[in-house]
Amino acid sequence: MDGAAGPVFAEAETAAGRELCQVSRLPCQKEALDPLPPSPPLWTSIQAWGCLKGAVLPDTCDGPAREALQSLSQRLRVQEQEMELVKAALAEALRLLRLQVPPSSLQGSGTPAPPGDSSLAAPPGLPPTCTPSLVSRGTQTETEVELKSSPGPPGLSNGPPAPQGASEEPSGTQSEGGGSSSSGAGSPGPPGILRPLQPPQRADTPRRNSSSSSSPSERPRQKLSRKAISSANLLVRSGSTESRGGKDPLSSPGGPGSRRSNYNLEGISVKMFLRGRPITMYIPSGIRSLEELPSGPPPETLSLDWVYGYRGRDSRSNLFVLRSGEVVYFIACVVVLYRPGGGPGGPGGGGQRHYRGHTDCVRCLAVHPDGVRVASGQTAGVDKDGKPLQPVVHIWDSETLLKLQEIGLGAFERGVGALAFSAADQGAFLCVVDDSNEHMLSVWDCSRGMKLAEIKSTNDSVLAVGFNPRDSSCIVTSGKSHVHFWNWSGGKYKKPKFIPCFVFLPDGDILTGDSEGNILTWGRSPSDSKTPGRGGAKETYGIVAQAHAHEGSIFALCLRRDGTVLSGGGRDRRLVQWGPGLVALQEAEIPEHFGAVRAIAEGLGSELLVGTTKNALLRGDLAQGFSPVIQGHTDELWGLCTHPSQNRFLTCGHDRQLCLWDGESHALAWSIDLKETGLCADFHPSGAVVAVGLNTGRWLVLDTETREIVSDVIDGNEQLSVVRYSPDGLYLAIGSHDNVIYIYSVSSDGAKSSRFGRCMGHSSFITHLDWSKDGNFIMSNSGDYEILYWDVAGGCKQLKNRYESRDREWATYTCVLGFHVYGVWPDGSDGTDINSLCRSHNERVVAVADDFCKVHLFQYPCARAKAPSRMYGGHGSHVTSVRFTHDDSHLVSLGGKDASIFQWRVLGAGGAGPAPATPSRTPSLSPASSLDV
Repeated sequence: MDGAAGPVFAEAETAAGRELCQVSRLPCQKEALDPLPPSPPLWTSIQAWGCLKGAVLPDTCDGPAREALQSLSQRLRVQEQEMELVKAALAEALRLLRLQVPPSSLQGSGTPAPPGDSSLAAPPGLPPTCTPSLVSRGTQTETEVELKSSPGPPGLSNGPPAPQGASEEPSGTQSEGGGSSSSGAGSPGPPGILRPLQPPQRADTPRRNSSSSSSPSERPRQKLSRKAISSANLLVRSGSTESRGGKDPLSSPGGPGSRRSNYNLEGISVKMFLRGRPITMYIPSGIRSLEELPSGPPPETLSLDWVYGYRGRDSRSNLFVLRSGEVVYFIACVVVLYRPGGGPGGPGGGGQRHYRGHTDCVRCLAVHPDGVRVASGQTAGVDKDGKPLQPVVHIWDSETLLKLQEIGLGAFERGVGALAFSAADQGAFLCVVDDSNEHMLSVWDCSRGMKLAEIKSTNDSVLAVGFNPRDSSCIVTSGKSHVHFWNWSGGKYKKPKFIPCFVFLPDGDILTGDSEGNILTWGRSPSDSKTPGRGGAKETYGIVAQAHAHEGSIFALCLRRDGTVLSGGGRDRRLVQWGPGLVALQEAEIPEHFGAVRAIAEGLGSELLVGTTKNALLRGDLAQGFSPVIQGHTDELWGLCTHPSQNRFLTCGHDRQLCLWDGESHALAWSIDLKETGLCADFHPSGAVVAVGLNTGRWLVLDTETREIVSDVIDGNEQLSVVRYSPDGLYLAIGSHDNVIYIYSVSSDGAKSSRFGRCMGHSSFITHLDWSKDGNFIMSNSGDYEILYWDVAGGCKQLKNRYESRDREWATYTCVLGFHVYGVWPDGSDGTDINSLCRSHNERVVAVADDFCKVHLFQYPCARAKAPSRMYGGHGSHVTSVRFTHDDSHLVSLGGKDASIFQWRVLGAGGAGPAPATPSRTPSLSPASSLDV
């Protein structure tokens, strides 16, 4: 393999006849090569090639000499490939001749038959004409192999049977994902394969496959075997994998320091490459051909049912009430329209609706004076190829959720930071402030989408913008260290302290809140002739009154329908109602665990809605207090697990909060502070306890009802990436970044556990693992793309012969590498593009979380290269995890940096039980495609 990044898929050939097709193309291939001198004998070429590969060019070697040696190396490699093709053709011809000779004629030849079976049983699932074999590469010299139970004449079978205790993959052989496996004897290989035997030792030539020497009496028989099996050793060659230079993990035995050849089991495996590393996956015996597998996207689809969370941590202009009574806010790439009270979605019925027209994170909102149209601005972001996406403003209808206008494509830098509709002229204009260094202020015609004016505002951050409700030619901006008053010519008048928010009063005055907790009243005054505005305005604004309202900064101001004003504090978390003359009338305090006040909106009647800095949306009034209606995490999310029997799920992340969510009521059931970052979690099959893995090597077991910690254990000092209970609940497996899987035996109620063993053999950190349905075995993936199997019940031993695990049934399928899911990997992937994967319980579909803000739905099994999928957007960051609920009615997905939780409804799932495999009607290697839904 040349090391190029990106997966390359190669299907093993399933018919020996394909090799003859390759040989028939040989003259065309030779014409494309440089002319070569006459080929030396095979043994001489191989010896020269072995010496050349082991040679090191001295530093003093000049350019021509080095180029000559490199040219010779290339020519020997080409010769080696040509010889392989010729030997493959001869082997096929010999096999066909043997099949045509009657067995009776060979039985009379006098050659004794071996004591074993006289027929070669092909591995289950293979066509009878496809004989599994081992490919010998040019680096193998004079290898003798034994054909166990050959379908050919008994006279051609020679040598004693291989010992049952011998390992097909000895210590130090390459693992399935490309790494090195641990020492120890493995189980015998698949039935009917060709096993390498040790030829007689030579004093002048080191053996590449060393084993115990044979007795002198057996040497003539071995010599006969070498001549008889020399062609059978070269039966079938997988051109697709050989041409890519990939190393197959099945290696012949060898002693210390020996050079091992790599073989490929023909017709029973497929191979893909990630970052140049080969990953071999064995085809289950029930699949005779990859053409039998289903193709195309799955019949199931996803519909966004509920979005948990609200972006109040780092954004403003994010909470409004529409004319319909719905509350509008945003998180990630989704603008949520929420009607308090629950019930089904849609206007008048409660629940949530979603505007999903944006391609990256939404940063601000503005509601049109008609209470129906909404403007939302997004950040720039990048696409999956790393190309920057341009920020833009969408104007859309909140009743139909249809986009009406797209404003400013290509006109803004980095993102849209603040928006405002004009009020004096029924919303004819839209003011936009972008996130560039100069924070460009622009005015747009909403109906035509044309820019009318633009000016650089300030190098300091701008937090709020608004039109004077009585004069659309006057615009106010405020932010860090400034409040600016603009007319359409761009003149600015005053520059006072840090101003996070402002509000216009009915009499034309302006109230501003600053970082010192003061509310300033700005009134009109005659212009100062010494410092006139650029527009030649006759009046300007000046401070006419002030009041100290809060301890710390004032984050929000809201003008109520009765003319009073509400202010929300940061440090003191107080809501205060102010009357005329800034007289305090009433106040309330927000509970500390919800954070500070970020935004205030007036609901129906006396109801108030408050957005907080900890991404919660509260509902209530100053007299009765406030209760949460929407809650969410505040930092990057990674841990997710679903309840085994209820529509509940648990999440954890970098905000150190462990949260249990009720998927039916769309509410937070409970949350606790973990004191450390939670990265993974899993419910016990009983649902009574849940295990949580932390970033320090510590893991906890909590009672799901009482929330008490019943177990607290530390394994190593590196982060834990996966915890998983066995299906029967008797074991708990914990995958760590120290490359070890820790196994614990668990009591029936899940409350007690004791160390059972450790699975050691991975050469990188553990990323995913799954239990078999019988609870005895584990399949695991690691950071360097290994796929390893473990016998837990047998003492946590690594299964060296991975071929024997091809038919094992898995209780869950969350490993991102494996035969059943290798088709989910996109073309050109670098190995980190898929963060999470989950098979549905009915084994019909596979959900995938990728690094490009998308959730995909594939058919299961997904064992076709570049399989098509149904693709769903909405997340504004890499999607870190996906899980199906216990009845497959919903899918839950986690956003990373956007801290969002999406609950998707699965539509068209049909009945329970695994879907039968249906023959494919499309080519197996169809172009990569996705259906963007």
